[in-house]
Amino acid sequence: MMIGLLEIDLFSEQFHSLKEKRRLLSSLKERLKHKFNIAVVESAYQDLWQQAQLSVVSLGPNRSILENTFKQIEDFIFLNYALQISKINIRYF
Repeated sequence: MMIGLLEIDLFSEQFHSLKEKRRLLSSLKERLKHKFNIAVVESAYQDLWQQAQLSVVSLGPNRSILENTFKQIEDFIFLNYALQISKINIRYF
């Protein structure tokens, strides 16, 4: 069994307040949890209204399953939200 940690830095000019950012991120986190059966939190930039970092944790039997899940998460964010992915960091344990 492996644990995968995906850290995604996001940027958007559409946010005009922290309230707007939190509303969108709350929706995104809930959709990710239900679609991919993962744990997700906003892990950095909580006080910056145009940036966010999400940390996603998933368990899988091997690394390739986790890589596939993380790629699907990246694609889901790109296709469904007006957010730019500015940085991605993946670690396996």
